[in-house]
Amino acid sequence: MSPRNDLAGPDRDFVEALSKGLDVLTCFGRKHSRLTLSEVARLTGASPASARRSLHTMVVRGFLETDGKRFWMTSRSLLIAHAFLASQPMVALAQPLLDRLAEQTRESASLAHLLDDDAIIVARATARRTLSTGLGIGSRLPAHASALGRMLLAGLEPGAMWSRVRAMSLAALTPDTPTSAAQVIAIVDHSRSTGHAECDNELEVGVRSLAVALRHPSGATVAAMSIAVRAERMSMQTFRSELLPQLTNARDRLSRMLFPS
Repeated sequence: MSPRNDLAGPDRDFVEALSKGLDVLTCFGRKHSRLTLSEVARLTGASPASARRSLHTMVVRGFLETDGKRFWMTSRSLLIAHAFLASQPMVALAQPLLDRLAEQTRESASLAHLLDDDAIIVARATARRTLSTGLGIGSRLPAHASALGRMLLAGLEPGAMWSRVRAMSLAALTPDTPTSAAQVIAIVDHSRSTGHAECDNELEVGVRSLAVALRHPSGATVAAMSIAVRAERMSMQTFRSELLPQLTNARDRLSRMLFPS
């Protein structure tokens, strides 16, 4: 069903078929690399007939391939991601800074935006020590359970943040993941007051992460930058004291390049 504007009535410029096609294209991923028609319909909430038309269109346009039963994405789909990356100066400027941060610390560093209930990674540098999550550009991390997500939530107006968190599905990813709205809100509020967010075994057992916000001169949070370590490498206190200054410095350099005074 097309979105409606309560004041102006139906949105006549909204293209329902295009929206459904985009839903189909974005339902593929690491856990759903090859899907049947019925699986696509279930994941997108579309009818089988609607999913079939979208899949057929994507196959004809070359974004998907099929063996007659299952469908999978082709390299043509990278054109969409490339268009985003090539058109975003923030990503281009952040990548060498993340590379340098990862090389200096020998840990992995990321830049992310808030997307729905997740932090989506838009730039990343992987150090020699790799984390088992296998994250890359386009990976999504639940906002309630990740340092990146918590820092991005902290950038929202308090009322908007409270509403967002209360509407989330707060899944338990590890035994330490906060699963109540009150817990998450308290963590986000604390992150806002300290200027950085922490995650200690709450997204993945054995992984710790720190994140700081990248802000526009107006004060609005436009992204978050993070660094992650294996828990056996260092305690959270050591992690905070040794690597948070380097993370903050990289963030500040990116801010000066994006928003020169």
